[in-house]
Amino acid sequence: MPKVPSSELLIGAHTSAQGGAQNAIWMGQEIGANTVQFFTSNQKRWSGKEITQEQAELFQEAVRVTGLCQLMSHDSYLINLGSSNPSVLHKSQKAFEKELIRCQKLGISFLNFHPGAAVGATEEQCLNNIVDSLEQFEELISHGATRLLLETTAGQGTTVGYCFEHLAYLIEKLYRKIPVGICIDTCHIFAAGYDIRTEAGWEKTLKDFERIVGMKHLYAFHLNDSLKPLGSLRDRHAPLGKGEIGMECFKVLMKNPKTRRLPKYLETPDGPPLWKKEIAMLREFADL
Repeated sequence: MPKVPSSELLIGAHTSAQGGAQNAIWMGQEIGANTVQFFTSNQKRWSGKEITQEQAELFQEAVRVTGLCQLMSHDSYLINLGSSNPSVLHKSQKAFEKELIRCQKLGISFLNFHPGAAVGATEEQCLNNIVDSLEQFEELISHGATRLLLETTAGQGTTVGYCFEHLAYLIEKLYRKIPVGICIDTCHIFAAGYDIRTEAGWEKTLKDFERIVGMKHLYAFHLNDSLKPLGSLRDRHAPLGKGEIGMECFKVLMKNPKTRRLPKYLETPDGPPLWKKEIAMLREFADL
């Protein structure tokens, strides 16, 4: 398989859509990205505004001009599709439906979301609630090209999705019905106990992922170092190479044929000035 030039590898960051989703695209261009992740609505509110035709056209024009692709949306932090509280579950399902509709209207490739939290219930009950919630969207999902990506979690609190077994359970129940996949967050899986600091660590982690979930279900990465140590179960992002994971992890991701071509989205702190440097650095790693 020929090596893809680093300039063609999909690397971006979670950019701001303040003032309109198209602004996330323009910011991506400014920092040297060729893909981005963004919020289609306020991530700390249940309700979000609908995307108008004019807004969709402005967005599509920005995409056409910049050439950015494999765009990703991140859902609201309030949504818990595995909730055992009927009121919270209903609000989560409705909010997720609106998220999906906005993604479809904008032509977004991926809708990334944290699977859920087992508040007042077992993890198995939570996982089954997530399956039931997502199955409700089978018809709606068929109307667009957006794929739902379950994000790995750090295991903080009662969240599920911190182990490959959880993800495998969800994928197995859903992938024949709706387009789903996995987004690995480097900070999260490290905090959950997967040692990805070295090439050998990545080889073991990817081998486990292939055995338990299947590499065909892996679609994207969130790139973050971790302020907290291995197995801390704490979700605290750090700039690449400035945390407990270290730079070797990210060099491996950019060179390993299993991960090199997958889109990667930075969520490191400090914003655009840092992302511009990190994107350039990741491309250098890919060329080494």
